Amino acid sequence: MAGLTTGLSAKVAAASLSAVALAGAAFAVPAQAATVTPQQAAGGAPQSQISNLQVTPEVASRTWFEKFGNDPRVLKLQASSPAMGGRQIPLAVIPAGEPNRPTIYLLNGAGSAEQNSDWLSMSDVVNFYADKKVNVVVPQAGAFSYYTDWNVSPESNYLRGPQKWETFLTKELPGPLEARLQANNKRAIAGMSMSATSSLLLAQHNPGFYDAVGSFAGCAQTAYPAQYEFLRLTVNRGGGQPEQMWGPMGSPTNRYNDAFLNAAKLRGTELYISSATGLASATDLPGYHMARGVDPLVAHIGSAQLIVEGGVIEAAVNNCTHNFKAKLDQLGIPADYNFRNAGTHSWPGWHQDLERSWATFWRAFYAK
Repeated sequence: MAGLTTGLSAKVAAASLSAVALAGAAFAVPAQAATVTPQQAAGGAPQSQISNLQVTPEVASRTWFEKFGNDPRVLKLQASSPAMGGRQIPLAVIPAGEPNRPTIYLLNGAGSAEQNSDWLSMSDVVNFYADKKVNVVVPQAGAFSYYTDWNVSPESNYLRGPQKWETFLTKELPGPLEARLQANNKRAIAGMSMSATSSLLLAQHNPGFYDAVGSFAGCAQTAYPAQYEFLRLTVNRGGGQPEQMWGPMGSPTNRYNDAFLNAAKLRGTELYISSATGLASATDLPGYHMARGVDPLVAHIGSAQLIVEGGVIEAAVNNCTHNFKAKLDQLGIPADYNFRNAGTHSWPGWHQDLERSWATFWRAFYAK
């Protein structure tokens, strides 16, 4: 699913986060601790080389770097990907500030940092995690890639060269990066929209590697007709086709990358899963934004886009997510759910997820 990137969204993202209750999540039965090390997950794969970020003109122009380039709370690093021909991936890292702490891999949505629709540009992630004593790693690339390994590179727009994001994120990066951060062997992976799907898949493909997963408004189903076309809507924006990514609908690779079909592989992992109904909430209406200084014309145009486009996307996500809950319930796999009665496919809901998911991650890291 594509995250909405509008001028209005940026205004919303700049607003301070409201306090949210963590009740309920903290009382779920804890899962088993992850036991697989980065070296075991890598299985002999070549490793990333970690270095300080080379600030190219392209990097310097990104919103996230303009905001945090001189902020000492954010480490600006880069990591090579042997599987992607040595490509250098920018990393924004919020360090724990002390050794032997867990790591959260926080993935961006469809447009990622390439379209300035990333966590650092559009949310309060740095302030929120600054005092949590956990390492937070945000790869600042990967637009429209689903953070997966593609069968064929589209060689178009954002998707040029080998697209081997799962290999990078699960085999090449964790070992050297966590060693540099002096992290322990506890970790979580989370994402919103497009990468909410990816987070579930990477955990399923690497059992025992992640203690927790956060899926914020994503669709677990990918090997079904309507949901396969959802993939197309997203990867088309980057110049690709789902057939290039995972092969034809229902193919073995497509089914392997369907988190609904493979839900049983999440047993033992702490889960936080969210979606809204797609109905407009207070934060989607023009008056909310005009009260915060947004130009009335911008507020009305942005709200119309959120209510129509964002509403349709989130309604589809909501259907996927309730189907996924039914599957997990059938399997007896618990999760912390945040089903919002209103809200479109936009940043205010993901702001809430950023905060509420911390109870799930904390339990996975410290209650075992």
